[in-house]
Amino acid sequence: MELRAAGIEEKVYLVSLGCSKNLVDSEVMQGVLAHAGYGFTARKEDADIIIVNTCAFIEDATKEAFATILSLAQQKKSGACQHLIVCGCLPQRYKASLLQELPEVDLFLGTGEFPRIAQHIKRLRNGRGTVKSLTGRPTFLLSPHTPRILATPGNTAYVKIAEGCSHRCTYCTIPAIRGPYQSRSPGSIVAEVKNLAALGVKEVNLIAQDTTRYGFNSPYPGGLTGLLKKLVRISDIKWIRLLYCHPLTITPDLIALMAQEQNICNYLDLPLQHISDPLLKRMGRKITQKQTLQVLHALREKVPGIALRTTLMVGFPGETEKDFSSLLKFVSDFKFDHLGIFQYRDEEGTAASRLMSKVPEKIKEERYHSIMKLQAGISRKINRSRTGQNITVLIEGASSSKRYALQGRAEFQAPEVDGVVYIEKGKESPGAMVTARITRGLTYDLVGEIIRNKS
Repeated sequence: MELRAAGIEEKVYLVSLGCSKNLVDSEVMQGVLAHAGYGFTARKEDADIIIVNTCAFIEDATKEAFATILSLAQQKKSGACQHLIVCGCLPQRYKASLLQELPEVDLFLGTGEFPRIAQHIKRLRNGRGTVKSLTGRPTFLLSPHTPRILATPGNTAYVKIAEGCSHRCTYCTIPAIRGPYQSRSPGSIVAEVKNLAALGVKEVNLIAQDTTRYGFNSPYPGGLTGLLKKLVRISDIKWIRLLYCHPLTITPDLIALMAQEQNICNYLDLPLQHISDPLLKRMGRKITQKQTLQVLHALREKVPGIALRTTLMVGFPGETEKDFSSLLKFVSDFKFDHLGIFQYRDEEGTAASRLMSKVPEKIKEERYHSIMKLQAGISRKINRSRTGQNITVLIEGASSSKRYALQGRAEFQAPEVDGVVYIEKGKESPGAMVTARITRGLTYDLVGEIIRNKS
């Protein structure tokens, strides 16, 4: 995603790769730079400074980062670019080894350095940037006073409530990249959400590497439930959505609060990775199939109509046909509203990369497509069952499809990762909340017509 603003004096072209947590970091960099007097351009050819905020969580993300950097490096030859800066997960993961691999880059900044981006650029511009790689231990936590320019539509925003991860799953690089889990103070988060509400934001999406771990081993009482009890009092925020939740840290109190409070979305994103006990153990997930099912059934029982999203992994070392069959049956039986899946790849430095019994690529591919085909049928059936229902839709703007006038999202659709609701005709401003009657259910999206405006 490219972050844009009107250019003044020295112009910056900023590209943000990866997840929503990275996007928040990019929004902070844009805010810091704007505060320091830099302008922004949507044209890479016109940029004096190019910044790439990278992801390196998995191999595909690393490849995308390298390709993007090398492509933009051409602007130092053919465009106005004088400095190319690479930030985020890629420098933090690979550190000084990138100096030889990417000599085109003038400065590498790790995951804890982005708030000081203006200072680093000033040193570069003054010829005092002798150190090309800064990747110390990340300790920065956002505050409500941190400058930030939203890259999301003005009616929705991500709110990062914690940094880092302490789970140590055997396949994951995040603890090495982002450091141990650190919760922000509730007061800091509440103040930020109030600031966002004053800007017209109606939906906040709470994010962290593990959102439901918020407050664990911290001086903040009540954990995520205590935080949510404060956030629901901000009346202008209509939807509070929970993303990246670990099933191990979902408590009965949290489930009860979700059932009780209208402006907490009946939606939960909880990446499960697998359901087979032998695989969960090898993955270091610290949860069993029985515990997972207890959480899922409690959510469905206590929060009627809740939409559940998960992410699964196939091809983990040692995954047998029996393990995969249990996963396939689980998906078929439980019928998630939204499901993402990826194929396991060895990641340098992880414990899983040293495990034996690798699954052949062909079998991983077959297992991936089997679950995708199954989930497509489940999603299609769920969406078709919504035909005739009246639902609240948050309008995002003009439709990306020429067949429809507008598009938006329902409470059960998270931004970017789930489907959308296409509106057949009419005019509404972005941020409007309307009641729409669903006229058709597609595999991943819905089609509807506005029957009344709610805001």
